[in-house]
Amino acid sequence: MKILLWSDDLMSRVRIESRWKAAGAQMLRRDAAETPDLIVMDLSARDVAGHIRKLREQFPATDIIAFGPHVDAEGFCAAKAAGASECVVRGSAVERVLRRMGSSG
Repeated sequence: MKILLWSDDLMSRVRIESRWKAAGAQMLRRDAAETPDLIVMDLSARDVAGHIRKLREQFPATDIIAFGPHVDAEGFCAAKAAGASECVVRGSAVERVLRRMGSSG
């Protein structure tokens, strides 16, 4: 599975990517020419709703999962309105993607 992870938090990004890579994912860079199988957006990223809108236009058939703190109902609503397929709490994002990959991690 080719995954585009959009997160401005380097520590979270490294931790998340290492779990998914260990399960066989190919992590794409933001400027990659390939079409991702899944896009995962961190709601703490700058202008996340704008990025989700652009990615939704660029990759209309690709699922976009947005994740953030459970108390960020406004962020979840904004992400859904911008085109996110699904919103999940930060603590469950890694496992949610691993399940999609068919791996327990």
